[in-house]
Amino acid sequence: MAEPIRAAVMTAPGAPIEIREFPPPRPAPGGAVLETMLSEVCGTDVHLHRGHLAGVPYPIIPGHVSCGRVLETAGALADVEGRPIRTGQVVTFYDVFGTCGACWHCLVARAATRCPHRRVYGITTGLADGILGGWAERIELRPGVRIVPLPEDLEPMAFMGGGCGLATGFHAVERAGIALGDAVVVQGSGPVGVNAAVFASLAGALSVLMVGAPAARLEAAREMGVDDTLDLADAPAPDDRVAWVRARTGGRGADVVIEATGHPQAVPEGLEMLRDAGRYVVVGQYTDAGDALLNPHRQINRRHATILGCWGYEFTHLYRSLALMARHQPRLGWQRLVSREYPLERAGEALAAMAGLEVMKAVIRVA
Repeated sequence: MAEPIRAAVMTAPGAPIEIREFPPPRPAPGGAVLETMLSEVCGTDVHLHRGHLAGVPYPIIPGHVSCGRVLETAGALADVEGRPIRTGQVVTFYDVFGTCGACWHCLVARAATRCPHRRVYGITTGLADGILGGWAERIELRPGVRIVPLPEDLEPMAFMGGGCGLATGFHAVERAGIALGDAVVVQGSGPVGVNAAVFASLAGALSVLMVGAPAARLEAAREMGVDDTLDLADAPAPDDRVAWVRARTGGRGADVVIEATGHPQAVPEGLEMLRDAGRYVVVGQYTDAGDALLNPHRQINRRHATILGCWGYEFTHLYRSLALMARHQPRLGWQRLVSREYPLERAGEALAAMAGLEVMKAVIRVA
């Protein structure tokens, strides 16, 4: 009989993380099993533990972005370039599966992130579905899950420094349509905000400003190319933060503002940072944290503002953001965003550190 594997289980909102043993997963035809190396602990995991997301099938194994070595495949598999997936290869995978490609959202709206059949590893998968989360010694990859080999010169820890914020930030910048020479403001200095700032710069922004906290996160953002930062502790009043932005954008406001805070009140504040005919992207409101009051005449209509939502990411965003990471990693060093590593048995501590903003990103090292 095969040796059991261990996994960290979130049994219910607010409950302690439990380490349990399970039979090792086996791949279905067309699937694979990974030996987990690293899995991130992100803001989504904090929301899951606080019960902020609807429809979560607790108990779950969290960890929707991970990397590992291919342990076993059930049949020949290939990546999107047609190259064979080999046993022992270090890979990650697109954490979304089940997108049908046949519904109105997929075919007409071309908005696959809104497909009603869409499921996400470590978020909308429960124990009844199998070992489908990265906080485990092995991960089952269902048939059809897109496997992405890590570039040979990209360290796994650098990839985990990007984590889910890498593709999410990339998607937000794509939605923003940043033009060469734009002035960009990013609200929020977490992983999504920092990655959005990095890709805004790579997209040709002339200046990238960031408003956020705490100081350690802002320091990391500056190290990765953000031109100037404002700590919320130094400007507790929204009017002062708006004035800071306008003083650095010719008095007009930014061409593009990207909200990556998760706080509803950031939205009306961000609209005040936006120039007339500017573009505002909301990527941080992943859960329903409440309402915000704004003036539709002054802040939207008369301002001639374009407001865009940005939900999740598609495979293209993961694939292209990873390629850019591999090219620019020697200069930018995404691994700096990983504040601490934790062994699997201390997953609860890692989650608490993320919830308390003690770290920019926590990573669980499994192997």
